[in-house]
Amino acid sequence: MEEIYDGDIYTLTDETGKESEFELIGSCEFEGKTYLALVPVEEKADEYVILRLELDETGEETLVTIDDDEEFDRVADYFEDELFNTVDYDEDGNAE
Repeated sequence: MEEIYDGDIYTLTDETGKESEFELIGSCEFEGKTYLALVPVEEKADEYVILRLELDETGEETLVTIDDDEEFDRVADYFEDELFNTVDYDEDGNAE
């Protein structure tokens, strides 16, 4: 099942302790796991990141990077196909 969000902001901390804000642009449940697509708030970015939602040892939700290349490719393809191809283009290349 796919969901599209508008404006949810997440503050993420990288492995060096640096915090950055990301806007949630979509989420999906794929192969029994939940994935989020986010774009950096402070930068104009054409690319987005995909993170997997997991529960830590205390049962709290946490976002983790996807280390498995095959898993990442499958999820990225799913996001491209299901979430981000919602605009129809006519023969002249104009959005409908």
